[in-house]
Amino acid sequence: MMPTLDRAPEGLPTAHDAYPDALIRGILKACRSIALIGASANPARPSWIVLKYLRERGYDVVPVNPGLAGQELLGATVVASLSDLGRPVDMVEIFRNSAAAGPIVDEALALPSLPKVIWMQLGVRDHAAAARAEARGVQVIMNRCPKIEYGRLSGEIGWTGVNSRIISSRKPVLSTKGIQKLTIESRGGRG
Repeated sequence: MMPTLDRAPEGLPTAHDAYPDALIRGILKACRSIALIGASANPARPSWIVLKYLRERGYDVVPVNPGLAGQELLGATVVASLSDLGRPVDMVEIFRNSAAAGPIVDEALALPSLPKVIWMQLGVRDHAAAARAEARGVQVIMNRCPKIEYGRLSGEIGWTGVNSRIISSRKPVLSTKGIQKLTIESRGGRG
């Protein structure tokens, strides 16, 4: 039987099929430093958009891309690999395909200070790598985007007519840049 995106290789449901809002919110509150693997210098690429979004919300995001090492992206210096970070990070976010996820997880698990979370982007799943990380006490999120989850949990995504499953009476405030932003810090609705 061929595995689907939402099933383990054996075809059985896993803990990675759905995540409670409280877990995602807790991760996004606790993980303030992020190594973004697969960062792009192209503003049309999703990794660049997520890098920009998270940095604008106060996250310390370090772009990781061997082809761009030493360059600056959105005010952050790009490093070639996780071993080049030179400091601990709370989260390793994988913006690469599923085939690349396992070696990246292994690289993260070889760091002197383990990250709290390994987050695999939309469409990225590696159950074996997730099991290795979880065995070492690292929380794993797969097939999710922190930008989308932040927007959904803060209520920002609801402005575009998307059902975020979050109910809130908070009134959006126009920022100085003319863009409305909400935060996950002030909890609105259920979750």
